[in-house]
Amino acid sequence: MNIIVFGAGGRTGQEVVKQALGEGHHVTAFVRTPSKLTIKHPNLASLKGNTLDEQAVWKGVEGHDAVISCLGTDGLKKSTALAKSTENIVKAMKDHEIKRIAYTASAGIHNEIPGVTGVMAGVILRNVLADHKRAYELLKESNLKWTVARPLRLDSDPVTRKYRTTDEGVPSKGKRIARADVAHFLLKAVTEDTFVSKSVGLAY
Repeated sequence: MNIIVFGAGGRTGQEVVKQALGEGHHVTAFVRTPSKLTIKHPNLASLKGNTLDEQAVWKGVEGHDAVISCLGTDGLKKSTALAKSTENIVKAMKDHEIKRIAYTASAGIHNEIPGVTGVMAGVILRNVLADHKRAYELLKESNLKWTVARPLRLDSDPVTRKYRTTDEGVPSKGKRIARADVAHFLLKAVTEDTFVSKSVGLAY
């Protein structure tokens, strides 16, 4: 499969690239700063660009079978960058007749985190969650084969492949998940049909 990864220079994005290459896929890493991506592989191409640039995204998406978005934010301020980037990606996918996309959001976009933790996340991350939620809504309206990942707190532990998923809320008593396992899920989401048209909570 030919996969383009947006946000490939980030910590989750690099895990996606590494695991996708390990599974034998051809990967295009779409990055603002190519030097952040230190992985070298004959099946890896690096493409410098900004997801807010509609034309750059359109050119990048061409020729791929699936899209994985690991885009993040630059801070906690109010922004529409994730939604605008997703809008550009969706348009490019439709133009090039590409159906599969997995998007990395965050637990909390549906106000699904219980208790005090959920209240705090809703306050501190309100701008980030709002941007992710709009991106989710764009995907839901798109008629693409989309999956949204909603991981709880991310850490840098090795991949386990033993995480829990849920279509409603977040996994019971879950608190965290490794970026490597989020990457594992994202690849499953674009290579299998199990999670099509689902917003999925992830945790151990």
